Amino acid sequence: MSSTVESLLAAAVGGVGGSTREGQVQMAVAVARAIDTQEHLLVQAGTGTGKSLAYLVPAVEHAQRVGKPAVVATATLALQGQIVDRDMPRLADALAGHLKRRPTYAIVKGRRNYVCKHKTDGGFPDDEDGLFDVGEADAQAGWLGKEVVRVREWAGETESGDRDELVPGVSEKAWRQVSVSAQECLGSKCPMVGECFVERSREAAKDVDVIVTNHSFMAIDAFEGRPMLPDHDVLVIDEAHELVDRVTSTVTDELAPGGVRAAAKRARKFAESSDALDDLATDLEAVLEEAPEGRLTSGIPDALAAVLGRCRDVSRNLLTEMKPPKGEQVDGSRQIALASVDEVHETAGRMLQEHELDVIWVSRDMRRGPLLRVAPMSVAMRMRERIFGTGATDEDEAVRDRTVILTSATLELGGTFDAVAGTLGLRGPGAPEWTGLDVGSPFDYQQQGIAYVAEHLPAPGRDGLAAQTLDEIEALVRAAGGRTLGLFSSMRAAKEASEAMRERLDDDYTVLCQGEDMIGTLVRNFARDPKTILFGTLTLWQGVDVPGSSCQLVLIDRIPFPRPDDPLSSARTQEIARRGGNGFMAVSATHAALRLAQGAGRLIRRGDDRGVVAFLDNRMIKARYAGFLQRSLPPFWPTTDRELVLGALRRLDEIAPEVLPVADPVKRGLTGKVTDPGTAGSVRTAVVQGDGWSVQDDDELRDGADLGLPLEELAASLDREESAVVARAKTLGLVVPTRG
Repeated sequence: MSSTVESLLAAAVGGVGGSTREGQVQMAVAVARAIDTQEHLLVQAGTGTGKSLAYLVPAVEHAQRVGKPAVVATATLALQGQIVDRDMPRLADALAGHLKRRPTYAIVKGRRNYVCKHKTDGGFPDDEDGLFDVGEADAQAGWLGKEVVRVREWAGETESGDRDELVPGVSEKAWRQVSVSAQECLGSKCPMVGECFVERSREAAKDVDVIVTNHSFMAIDAFEGRPMLPDHDVLVIDEAHELVDRVTSTVTDELAPGGVRAAAKRARKFAESSDALDDLATDLEAVLEEAPEGRLTSGIPDALAAVLGRCRDVSRNLLTEMKPPKGEQVDGSRQIALASVDEVHETAGRMLQEHELDVIWVSRDMRRGPLLRVAPMSVAMRMRERIFGTGATDEDEAVRDRTVILTSATLELGGTFDAVAGTLGLRGPGAPEWTGLDVGSPFDYQQQGIAYVAEHLPAPGRDGLAAQTLDEIEALVRAAGGRTLGLFSSMRAAKEASEAMRERLDDDYTVLCQGEDMIGTLVRNFARDPKTILFGTLTLWQGVDVPGSSCQLVLIDRIPFPRPDDPLSSARTQEIARRGGNGFMAVSATHAALRLAQGAGRLIRRGDDRGVVAFLDNRMIKARYAGFLQRSLPPFWPTTDRELVLGALRRLDEIAPEVLPVADPVKRGLTGKVTDPGTAGSVRTAVVQGDGWSVQDDDELRDGADLGLPLEELAASLDREESAVVARAKTLGLVVPTRG
């Protein structure tokens, strides 16, 4: 099997104009072996390894051999887009002549990501405060009405119905007017089920070789008893370092007075006793206002338990009362009401059970007021059963017989897989068999990057960024000539730094801050202009891929430990300590190491990238746990010499090449394939003789070859050397005639 996979990988790599990489081959062979032996695999593959091809090639080969799709789950939309827009189309072209048929693929997302045609046609009258019936949207003069009108018009044009295709986007409030959750959907009873974007996309995905989805959708499929993915025996989880957090979010519930009130309002037209639930919203609000923010460490207080009990009982009675008369179908409005009341019933019931692994806490939202949340302290055992199949019943035979491949650039923390494996349920008695593999990185980190610790700065405090820290940021940014991605541990710090730099820096610089626009838009603007600086928090620590000279300085303001009052982290720490372990190292230090590795990894994205990662927290070298954190980072050249670093940044700015072209969002079809290549910008498909080839370049070359245009004309049209055109044509399997 390994020889087959190696030859297919060679064909795929050659087809995209790449070169063989030892780590990529090693990973592909390991993935094929894991699928063949049905043993789970954890693979750490550094940036530049080409890990997508390393798992896609054996996944496609297996899917075609056994007649079942392989599922690939990612944490970020950016990687989903990369796989569907770039990796799979190129792989399909390259392997079309090496397999029994051309590889196929599709992207699948949750229902809320698609516009609902029944809702845009007025099938779900909505009576929430501040909203209006979609059918009345044209009469509304406000921004919300205009957004809904625009989405309705777009819904009649789009082939996919995917929100990501709508550019510019619309507010969440407007999108909720035109979409439904899984609980609100009428399913097969919907009068427009035949035109449903979701159903059509999932139907189209059944017969493909590779299904691309996200962690959350995969987790819902695994945990909530609502199978949404076709039968499959290979699951690849990319960006696997994020999996535990995504799964935890999926199985976290909340009860808010506003949510209870909204459920009562929706139920009013179907049940006379809905006022009782509305009254309970007020009672819940009063109890939560009196409760201190944070984890309920001594169980649920009596007053709160009493309100929760009444919420559970009243909502249960309402569900019975709201059922439609015999012989009458559930319409959209009733379905939304039923879903809202059922959520209150289920959440209140879960909280009252006070399961030993559940953590319950009170939080306060500036907009929504007090909330009560519940989440599992650990999802390890649930993941062991529902994702890895250990202990699965005969009814779950598909899960039990599934092989799971987990990969990321950061799975080894402190030099071992143990920390991550433990959170996944892969350690301890009864854990399934698995293998860990680190295939390294093709980059020469010692030569390409500097890890600078600003040893002279004061220790980070709780009162914002110190004046010396802001001075340091300014000096580093000026030396770099912009080209800076600033990663902060809080949004407050990111905003503070943004405001300070806008006051201090010349008008030549543009300072962007997370929250001022969509993340994708901010990152594209940052990548297009070397004088632009982008500051932000958690979302920017991972998934941001800006190769080239646009990003030559990555700032990290402090070690990103979880907040001491974080309910889940504190509960996990205390539980580990109770069992005799080191709670700080197992939870806080591991969390910080993972974030630091991801953040530092934003710097070097290609073999010719150069730059500095600057840590503005001297604990990176002075704290007792510093060695553990350092071993989790890419092996940059370390220093504390400020003048050396400033000089290096100035030299890099002076010799920096032009920034790389940046693609705009693309239009997709039902399966997620690009339907309008012209919207793909100038995304590189290959580098031939030093020149990048875009989707448009490849399409123009194919069209020219089909028309029989001679080499000289094609080279002139493409503004390329004739030898480069010949090389690229050969890679694509095209014949280009020459004159004479």
